Amino acid sequence: MPEPGPGSGKMATCLSQLYHENKNGVRAGYAKYETFPVWNLPLNHPVNLAYEAATVDLADVNMIDPYHLEKYGLTVVNYNRDIEVFPLLKNIFEHIYGESPYYSPTDMGVNKVGFAIDDDEKVKDACYREIIRRYYQTKKNVYLGRFSESTIDKADMLLNKAGVHLEQRKCVAAAIKKAEKTQEPTVALELPNGKLITGHRGELLGACAALLIKAMKYLAKIDEDMYLLMPMVIEPMKELKVKYLHRSNTRLRAEEVLLALSIQSKTNPLAELALSQLPKLKNCEAHSSTILSEVDLGTLNRLGIRVTEEPTSYKKKLYTKNQ
Repeated sequence: MPEPGPGSGKMATCLSQLYHENKNGVRAGYAKYETFPVWNLPLNHPVNLAYEAATVDLADVNMIDPYHLEKYGLTVVNYNRDIEVFPLLKNIFEHIYGESPYYSPTDMGVNKVGFAIDDDEKVKDACYREIIRRYYQTKKNVYLGRFSESTIDKADMLLNKAGVHLEQRKCVAAAIKKAEKTQEPTVALELPNGKLITGHRGELLGACAALLIKAMKYLAKIDEDMYLLMPMVIEPMKELKVKYLHRSNTRLRAEEVLLALSIQSKTNPLAELALSQLPKLKNCEAHSSTILSEVDLGTLNRLGIRVTEEPTSYKKKLYTKNQ
């Protein structure tokens, strides 16, 4: 079931419910179970910076909680919306109960995340990667008109604060270099062992489909020159696209390639071997030289691949007919 998002009125609903419970003689309480920002980590800890990077469109800003500092003399982290609304929250509590159970917005939060970190360096490294991924996601959303231009400035600022560089995401340079060489849309994948694999758009396969074929071959130790997809499977699929679906683009997408391999797997041991490598792609990093179609992006995401994209379209128009 979808949960209510930011700005949906969760706090107002809870406070209204508190008032009505009190009118009915029920002394109800209120607390927030919230993961980010992590109150007992430093303000500019990569975990808290990654949270800001993930919410640039909300204009959330991590801040030192001044109420907590004044009451307890402790420096803890909260964020602007909770800090701004706390005087109102405190006033409502005082009107309902005669006093407020909380002296700061941090008081009303329940968050043990900071106590669960046992390897800070690994956590930091994961956050640096996330900040870079969020940077590319922000640029894509600005390009598509979903975010305002100002969000890029904040994403840049967070990169600088974290001290990370886009070059740390090795699949980015690999995708761009291959795209410049081939003059075709390209996707690059970084495997857990550091191996970089690229796939570009060709006559038969889209970039994502080509990438998956090459990655599965590498992981299964299948010769690169050996065909996995048989013509007797590909040709009917192309005919279906043109003759019945009236599409001009007959290249196979990533999902179509996987379906074709699954059909062959009962009679072709190599196809079965290739498909068995898919779980190894989970948590791999990938980058596309152009914005991917929702279909291909969804396929890579479902495989557990963390994908970023250059904020540009291969076509001059973002949306074209019969793709």
